[in-house]
Amino acid sequence: MPVPILKQGTYLIASVQSALTDADTERLQDDLMKQVSKYRAHGIIVDVTAIDIMDSFAARSLRTIAHMTQLRGAETVIVGLQPEVAFAMVQLGLTFEDMHTALDLEEGLAWLNKKTASPRQRDGRDSGR
Repeated sequence: MPVPILKQGTYLIASVQSALTDADTERLQDDLMKQVSKYRAHGIIVDVTAIDIMDSFAARSLRTIAHMTQLRGAETVIVGLQPEVAFAMVQLGLTFEDMHTALDLEEGLAWLNKKTASPRQRDGRDSGR
């Protein structure tokens, strides 16, 4: 089943609704890369709240998505990892240590807003002119 990808400003939000097959995961990678280019996205959120099981292929694929999109200029954050999924991943030695995760969509958006803000905006010097 394809993963819906929503455009929110300069961000893309991919909301995974159920466990992904390997083919679904590869399709998500392709779809995100196409949409990053099409919409010139600055940030991507992959929401995995609905996933209660994540295998090593899915975990590696999420890491690959983050690396590929970063090469295209978009930051990626994974949100909504369930406690059981996080525990199982650690037990299996699967980590997202080289990419950002957040508790939920709200925190993911806040992180992207901070990460993608211009230096003037981060310093508070942008007066909106």
